[in-house]
Amino acid sequence: MDEEWVLISSYSRNEAIADGVLIDITAFASQRGFRLPTAVTATLLGRYLEPSEKLKNMGQSFEGRLHDLLWMTYLAAQNSKDSDRVYFEVLFLNESGGYDRPTIIAHVGPGDDREPVMTIMLPEDD
Repeated sequence: MDEEWVLISSYSRNEAIADGVLIDITAFASQRGFRLPTAVTATLLGRYLEPSEKLKNMGQSFEGRLHDLLWMTYLAAQNSKDSDRVYFEVLFLNESGGYDRPTIIAHVGPGDDREPVMTIMLPEDD
């Protein structure tokens, strides 16, 4: 049975970046050796990467937390050569002085022009 599929809607990566659903961190990531265009989800950014004022007073910064995320992404990718996604954990200092340990997903897939791109997200963003 031949069925034709009718595309109802599409949402490009560029549109997601323009809307703030994805945050392009390619410049920061490329300075740390990443070769692919890289983005994080707004949920990951808001929940773990952007430190509160209290966390800033505890010495935390966006750049430091993002660096830690990218380092752990790199390590996970090195140990998983045969997959388009890796799952790993990152320790993030929280306001009580303890640590949150969320599971993170790094996925490499096609971008808007079918070029390889990386998206780093929380499982609920998948």
